[in-house]
Amino acid sequence: MPVEKPEKTRDRLYLIDGYALIYRAFFALISRPLVSSRGENTSAAWGVARFLIKVFEKHHPDYLGMVFDAGDSERVEMYPEYKATREKMPDELALSLPRIRELVEAFNIPVLELQGYEADDVIGTLARRAEAEGLETVIISGDKDFYQLIRPHVALLNPGRGGPTAVEEEWVDTRNAHERLGVAPQHVVDYLGLIGDSSDNVPGVKGIGPKTAIQLIEEYGAIENLLAHTADIKSKRAREALEAFADAALLSKRLVTIREDLPVDLDLEALRCREPNRSRLKDIFLDLEFHSLVRDFAAAGPLGAAPEDEARPVNRLAAEYVLLSTVDQVNDVVRRARAAGRFAVDTETSDTDPMRATLCGISLGVEVGTAYYLPFRHRTRGPDQGDMLGDLMPPVVKDGPDCEVPANLPDLHGEEMRPLRELLEDASVRKVGQNLKYDFLVFRREGISLRGIDFDTMIASYVLEPGRREHGMDSLALQHLDHKTIAYDEVTGKGKAQIPFAEVGLDVACTYAAEDADIALRLAEKFAPEMESLHLDPLFRDIEMPLVHVLAEMEWNGIRIDEPFFARMGEELRTAQKSLEGQIYIEAGEEFNIGSTPQLREILFGKLGLPVIKKTKTGASTDVDVLQALAAKGHALPTLLMQYRQIDKLRGTYVDTLPNAVNPETGRIHTSFSQTIAATGRLSSSDPNLQNIPIRTEMGAEIRRGFIPAEGHRFVSADYSQIELRILAHYSRDEAFVEAFRAGLDIHRQTASIVFSVPLDSVTREMRDRAKTVNFGIIYGQGPFSLGNQLGISNAEAKEFIEEYFRRFPGVRRYLDEQVELAKSRGYVETLTGRRRYLPELKSRNWNIRAFGERAATNAPIQGTAADLIKIAMIRIQDDLHAGVVPAKMLLQVHDELLFETPVGTEPAVQEFVRERMEGAAQLEVPLKVEGGVGDNWLETK
Repeated sequence: MPVEKPEKTRDRLYLIDGYALIYRAFFALISRPLVSSRGENTSAAWGVARFLIKVFEKHHPDYLGMVFDAGDSERVEMYPEYKATREKMPDELALSLPRIRELVEAFNIPVLELQGYEADDVIGTLARRAEAEGLETVIISGDKDFYQLIRPHVALLNPGRGGPTAVEEEWVDTRNAHERLGVAPQHVVDYLGLIGDSSDNVPGVKGIGPKTAIQLIEEYGAIENLLAHTADIKSKRAREALEAFADAALLSKRLVTIREDLPVDLDLEALRCREPNRSRLKDIFLDLEFHSLVRDFAAAGPLGAAPEDEARPVNRLAAEYVLLSTVDQVNDVVRRARAAGRFAVDTETSDTDPMRATLCGISLGVEVGTAYYLPFRHRTRGPDQGDMLGDLMPPVVKDGPDCEVPANLPDLHGEEMRPLRELLEDASVRKVGQNLKYDFLVFRREGISLRGIDFDTMIASYVLEPGRREHGMDSLALQHLDHKTIAYDEVTGKGKAQIPFAEVGLDVACTYAAEDADIALRLAEKFAPEMESLHLDPLFRDIEMPLVHVLAEMEWNGIRIDEPFFARMGEELRTAQKSLEGQIYIEAGEEFNIGSTPQLREILFGKLGLPVIKKTKTGASTDVDVLQALAAKGHALPTLLMQYRQIDKLRGTYVDTLPNAVNPETGRIHTSFSQTIAATGRLSSSDPNLQNIPIRTEMGAEIRRGFIPAEGHRFVSADYSQIELRILAHYSRDEAFVEAFRAGLDIHRQTASIVFSVPLDSVTREMRDRAKTVNFGIIYGQGPFSLGNQLGISNAEAKEFIEEYFRRFPGVRRYLDEQVELAKSRGYVETLTGRRRYLPELKSRNWNIRAFGERAATNAPIQGTAADLIKIAMIRIQDDLHAGVVPAKMLLQVHDELLFETPVGTEPAVQEFVRERMEGAAQLEVPLKVEGGVGDNWLETK
């Protein structure tokens, strides 16, 4: 049974088995590894860092050290096959070791290692000496060998593991050690000597398993006594095994016995637990992109410091945050904002969805270090709800017996607030903020048009560091201002105790909200000169910032769906899935949980005996690649499983969930577009994601039929034709490529004609398909292996095909090589508009990471330029739509496609209008071409 950590009676020394912890951290995330924007595998570093933080915060060690193996141990001399069966450390993990050493050093944890000895023996020796010094020792490891060291003042802490199969840490001491292995700690070496240890290639006694070993130890004790009484053993199998492998038993016991007499000193002063170097950890965590660890640990106060009063968050900057309570105060701030010509603005609301949010208050920052909060809809909790923040509220006025209303400012829409509204709507006064698209939509719901949007710090961060994972204010403030912002749950509470922001006390709300405006101003002052020095200001000013209005308008417009259609489709899919379920059970010969990987694995590879295609750490893989390979061999069950999974995904992701995303006020779905996620510059869609609706399969494409225009309107779509290949032609200046596009030829047919040396009219469909695959494969750096798999040909054939392609299109080969060399020399590549993609991967010692960097060097300018061109087109289109050139609304952007809603009868004019602006987005060496269609639903426009 699990036991609780006992109360401390002595100072405690915690000794960490370094490699055991590192391996556990790495393999806990092996199926879904953490990879930084630079391509660095950070799984092990993440797991180790999180566990070390847990050690500090939960266990509060008095003394602490991390122990590593150092060279071959004497056990290899004793038994050359010792650990011989261990797999080589994965390259990704080996490359993480210097990072982890760096982390351990920043945590101020001493590293202990003794040349020629394993960590186990160093730990065993130190534990014995600590016991003699009157200390308790806690060994942090999941290695069962350490059970032999457990005694009254030595315990084991199994760190557990994270990842998909998370296991909590476990405390093991004299109270529960016996039941964990079935033998007492003093007989662990006998137990392991009998059963062996496959992980270390310790042989043990063949024919004796765990159950028999426990029985023998219970009766005879140590192996030496057991061997002395071999003739007395009743079990013939055990007796004969011991007679045959007596030497192996004794050898195995010696191999698993941890030494406690090494020449290593216990330097308690060096091991005394010290405060981590949080400044150094912050830099490492930021480099590794562990932004949550920066926020939650590296920027926190010293260990053991008294926690702050969560109800009164502290303003950690040298700043003054003022709660405005009168109209005169508001007007004074308005005047100063106008005089400055620029101010920061932020909204506090009831919801993260701006299309459902209610405005609670506004914060304004006119100069760095001073910011103001304007409350409009705050309230206190009634007596029956408790008075969690009552002592923090400013004077209030009564409004009925059960509710108190604080002294909010007059209604935002009243005459007294006209100067504030006019300031917000004045385009000549520039606005600064973080994620201003959100504030724009919140204000629009209030009937206020936020004009003069000038500087969004989130977007500026993205332009400067496109590969960064997180551009949130908390992370940016930590990295650039060395400041930990007040967290939302610091002012609202957490979980069931959380209250709406409208019920937060005004002084608390002021500190929290005004800080956001102040931080935005500080970040803007830092980012602006950086962008100018890197010549990124045009990209920021001419594309990314104008796009904020465009995306806000699209989100405001939303899109309508045919809810009865989705209800019918959902029912049809449920029926089809039920039918597939029955067929799957018939093929499997039994019913089982189709969603259970272990059960499916047993059916496919155990019961049916299908060949194992690839393995994971937990067993044979059942992913889609495996199912496709098995289906190609003619097996029926994998085909049914793929069909079942496809339906399940369509239902769960779209058909059953999209109706729930309809806004009850507007009757439309309002997706959120982000311009700060993809390093290439591509836009992303979320809540819900409307960019990933499948189109290649008939069933998936049918979902688009459920998207419909408003009554009396139709959809118009416009899609760039082969935009990336046209950009490749522009960059490469390859004569054949350029001439094909200029002549308006089918580029894939033209490519096939050239590569296969046949006339255009002799190009078969198969030739064209192959040429199309390699055309797009070139853009994404596809090699012979991937191309061969995609085309169903051998690697040799694929290699020859690629080589012939480059012989016929030498300009393309030259461009690809030049881009890689350019990236290596300056560390980044650029799009036509100057958007940068930094590529530190090119300096990696790991071949796979370098190869990724080379592919990105050739692909990023193409993908990024395509993203820039459609953004430029969207800005121009929206400007003209706002001017009333045509009566359409832009609803969606999906990769290279734009979708519009326009009144019936205006479709031809809208098509021509959109085509002109998309094709005129840039002047390339080859013409841009736009295709599209008109329909009564989204699918019909294709």
